[in-house]
Amino acid sequence: MFRSFKNYNYRLWALGAIVSNVGTWMQRTAQDWVVLTQLTDNNATSVGIVTALQFGPQIFLLPLTGYAADRFNRRKLLLTTQAVMGILALGLGVLTLTEKAELWHMYIFAFLLGCATAFDVPARQTFVTDLVSEKGLSNAVALNSTSFHSARMIGPAIAGVLIVIVGSGWVFILNAVSFAAVLCSLAFLHLDELFISEKVTQTRGSMLEGFRYIWKRPDLRTALIMFFLIGTFGLNFQIFISTMSVSVFHTGASGFGFLSSVMAVGSVAGALFVAGRDDPKITALFKGAAFFGLGLTLAALLPSYGLFAAALVLIGVSAQVFTTTANSAVQLTTDPAMRGRVIAIMFAIAMGSKPVGAPFVGWVADTFGPRWALGVGAVSGFAAALVGVSYLVRYRGLRVCAKGLRLKFVLKDNAAAH
Repeated sequence: MFRSFKNYNYRLWALGAIVSNVGTWMQRTAQDWVVLTQLTDNNATSVGIVTALQFGPQIFLLPLTGYAADRFNRRKLLLTTQAVMGILALGLGVLTLTEKAELWHMYIFAFLLGCATAFDVPARQTFVTDLVSEKGLSNAVALNSTSFHSARMIGPAIAGVLIVIVGSGWVFILNAVSFAAVLCSLAFLHLDELFISEKVTQTRGSMLEGFRYIWKRPDLRTALIMFFLIGTFGLNFQIFISTMSVSVFHTGASGFGFLSSVMAVGSVAGALFVAGRDDPKITALFKGAAFFGLGLTLAALLPSYGLFAAALVLIGVSAQVFTTTANSAVQLTTDPAMRGRVIAIMFAIAMGSKPVGAPFVGWVADTFGPRWALGVGAVSGFAAALVGVSYLVRYRGLRVCAKGLRLKFVLKDNAAAH
């Protein structure tokens, strides 16, 4: 399960990344809390707008970001993006500490952070192929997700306590400092041990080539459609958790941070589950989407804070099984020369769709209540599961057999379907 840590470069990168990721989750928690409770009167739509501005650039910068990950030195690209995000966190911290932060400041910083993140995500996701061999790729991708969601388990809890003790501004400052860890890890890698693939040459329509490549692959098309549905309406945890915490259960910042950390426990478990598997399968996408819908349905219906927290564990496990399996499967089955563009398209579809989904989900939470917003997310999970079933039936000959009281899913081999 942890075999990638035998590699020095991967071990160093993972150490720096988890420190930086803890800081990032601290900032996300503090940012949502400031917008929801200090700059507005518990307005979930404003949180949705911040989310939209933070993820929207992944759509309109798509012609550049995927190509940059395929064309340029990923280590140097990451040094740049991580440094820019650290500077933005510092600026936001100074504004908040001096009590000059206004809602429009949050919007601008979210947009600028989104622009940096748009270049960072495909480079960071594909950089793992420079650190480990092709054989260890699936394990390394899953461990990356474990690191990210371990940080989600730690960061919000720390942020919740720090917001109460020292205020949100210092949370932003600490996040800025945390970027030093990943910058140092990138600086001290053994460059002669990197697995550098041949870089693509610049041609007109490079990103269109990525779309054409995906269109010819029914498995990739299916994964991206599922990602779009869940990413647009389902992966809006900052809205779900903050509105349920404030409006339904009436908890403070520490209670909000605790709920975010509880869901991260499930995310870590899901990532470790995928890390133990060498061959990510599309059936796991279907199962992950179905259980994601089930988890959100339970969260919308359960009456108490404790039961809601328990449902978040299931949501975390299923969401992580889905996203990590999709990431691993896409990277393993994509031509290395196309990998950066395909990953950029996948995450742009998943995260860049938030400008549509996040404000809508926030509006639903404001108008009908947070439980109805969770219901929207549940529908997205079930819809994605139906898309997965359609692919499995059409291209993989899916059959359901009864074995006693158990249902068994049987696939017919079909090489043409990938």
